[in-house]
Amino acid sequence: MANFVFLFSLIFILTGASVSNAGYGPPSPGFYPSTKFRSLTFNRCFKTLWGPSHQSINNNALDIWLDSSSGSGFKSTRPFRSGYFGASIKLQPGYTAGVITAFYLSNNEAHPGFHDEVDIEFLGTTFGKPYTLQTNVYIRGSGDGTIIGREMKFHLWFDPTQNFHHYAILWSPRDIIFFVDDVPIRRYPRKSATTFPLRPMWLYGSIWDASSWATEDGKYKADYRYQPFVGRFTNFRAGGCSAYSSPRCRPVTASPGRSGGLSKRQYMAMKWVQRNHMVYHYCMDSKRDHSLTPECWN
Repeated sequence: MANFVFLFSLIFILTGASVSNAGYGPPSPGFYPSTKFRSLTFNRCFKTLWGPSHQSINNNALDIWLDSSSGSGFKSTRPFRSGYFGASIKLQPGYTAGVITAFYLSNNEAHPGFHDEVDIEFLGTTFGKPYTLQTNVYIRGSGDGTIIGREMKFHLWFDPTQNFHHYAILWSPRDIIFFVDDVPIRRYPRKSATTFPLRPMWLYGSIWDASSWATEDGKYKADYRYQPFVGRFTNFRAGGCSAYSSPRCRPVTASPGRSGGLSKRQYMAMKWVQRNHMVYHYCMDSKRDHSLTPECWN
C-alpha cells in the first residue's frame, strides 16, 4: 500500500501541473495586446459585403447569420499593410456542421486568382463535439486548386458558445501571430518574400456554408433544420498602418519589448496551447506535398 501511495504521488508530481493546466487554461502570457488598441465603431469602420438582410447591429454588437437563403459578410472600409485586428466572438451552440464563421485578412477582391489571406475560421461541429479553430495563411493563392494552405487547428480550452472570447491576428513585416484572449497560439514567421503576405489586405468577417469540407472533411453537412446559424461579433479592436499611412508608420508589436516578437512568457503560453490543444499542423501531415512549403523543411 505504501508503495502504491508513493507511486501515485510521484505520478502526480510529474504530471499534475500539466494535467491541471490542461483543464483550466494556459499560463498567463504576461502581456495583453488587445488592451493597447482602440475600439472600432462598426458602422464607421466596416461595410456590409453581402447578405445585408442577414445582419443585425445593436449597441455596436453585430449578429450575422446563415440560413437556407443566404449567409452574410462584412469588410473594413480601408486596407492595411500591417496591424493588430481583433474581435470578441460568440458562436452558435448545437449542430453547426458545415458552417464556417470567419474573421480574416484578405486582398482577394484586389487580386482575384492571386490573393493573400490570413484566416481565423471556426469549423462547425456536431452534437457533443468541440468546435475546431483553424488558423491559415495563404500567399499569392488562387481558387483553382493550386492554393497552398498552411493550416494549424486547435480545440479550445473553453466552450466558445457560452461567452464572448477575443480572437486576433497581429500582422507585422516580420511575422503573423494569432491570439485567443491575448494568449498567442501560433506564430508564422517571415522566412522569405515568397512565403509571406506583403501586399495590403482588408479585414473581413463572414458566415457561410462550407459543407464540402468544413466538418470532418465534409462527412457532416449543414442541416437547415437547425437554422439560423448565428455568429456574434463585438469589441472590434484594431490599430496599425493602413495602406494610406506614411511610409514612416511604425508597425505594431505583440510584445512589451521594443524588439517586437514574443516575450519568453508569451512563448511559454503558446507552447502550452500547442502541446495541449493543437489537433493539426500542416508541416506534420505526411500526406501533404511540402515542396511548396519550404518553411516545413527544417
